[in-house]
Amino acid sequence: MGCGVLVLLSGGLLLARQASAEAGGEPGGQPGLSSDGVRIVGGSYRFPVVLTPAQWKARLTAGQYFILREQGTEPPFTGKYWNNHATGIYYSAATGQPLFSSADKFDSGTGWPSFTRPITPSAVLLREDDSLGMQRTEVVDSLSGSHLGHVFDDGPPPTGKRYCMDSDAMIFVPTGGTPPELLSASAP
Repeated sequence: MGCGVLVLLSGGLLLARQASAEAGGEPGGQPGLSSDGVRIVGGSYRFPVVLTPAQWKARLTAGQYFILREQGTEPPFTGKYWNNHATGIYYSAATGQPLFSSADKFDSGTGWPSFTRPITPSAVLLREDDSLGMQRTEVVDSLSGSHLGHVFDDGPPPTGKRYCMDSDAMIFVPTGGTPPELLSASAP
């Protein structure tokens, strides 16, 4: 299940669906916006970076592939970043784009790295996730559609959001470190 309980999950998706409808988004298939300005997209959204499964497997570790491309999750309190308190930026392990700042990270008590917001609203996209018999809002890398985790409406101020991410979906670079290479739409 990961990152929450059923009561919280249902409420989070309801608000995301409502915000999407109010912004002209789903169910008509057009993207909308969540309450924190992140785009909500449908299943037919076309991502700029498209690789074959074989190309993704060549780029990613087995754990990263499971999370990012197969929508898996790591067990709570096992990921390398859930208890990371260093200052820096969390990048997508799929594309290398910056996703979250350590300034927005908080201890949610869930065992997964949690953030109040993405580094910019365009870094991630949201989409409905009805898997596992639950209704949740999935967070994906905006360049490739790779699964990062889920977002819930039970976080602290200032946003009230809890972006609950999988450690294997990200690469942490401490302040002053060298960011990973950014995968562009034309790169294999």
